[in-house]
Amino acid sequence: MITHRAALLLACVAVSPLAHAHGYRWHHSHGGHSERTWTLPRRDALPDPQLTPGAIGGAVTQANIHRTICRYDYTRTVRPPEAYTERLKRRQIREYGYTDHWLRDYEEDHLIPLELGGSPTSPENLWPEPRHVVGGWGAYRKDRLENRLNHLVCRGRLSLRAAQDAIATDWIGAYRRYMSLG
Repeated sequence: MITHRAALLLACVAVSPLAHAHGYRWHHSHGGHSERTWTLPRRDALPDPQLTPGAIGGAVTQANIHRTICRYDYTRTVRPPEAYTERLKRRQIREYGYTDHWLRDYEEDHLIPLELGGSPTSPENLWPEPRHVVGGWGAYRKDRLENRLNHLVCRGRLSLRAAQDAIATDWIGAYRRYMSLG
């Protein structure tokens, strides 16, 4: 009889050549415990524009940013329930064709973030963003950009529309451009 651990090991050995052929890499992190995740190729850092083009919520405008996205608690008031985003994440992982189906390896992320008036619930604005991507272009880096763009918009240094367009079009390019601003 094969144990669960042995079955998992066999599955990893079987998938490993296929995964490496597609650019996936096995990642080990040691933050007090051993965690194994796939590091996806850089092309997976950006969403498929056919599946996730981005969508703007109707509640936020340039005129009302100080009553909406510039309030410290705004995202908490509009964030969808985890049950909704987890169901969507499962479906979208299959739609994206990811071979790694571990939910923990993805953040169901808003392409146009809530901090910039993105639609909270539209599947066109939500996607399973990999946490670990070659070069560090995963979910954690995009989160930093989201906070930076919100800061620039709320300080009047960047228009809401320009921030939305930049992150929806190419968030890596936006990171390189806006994270260097003082």
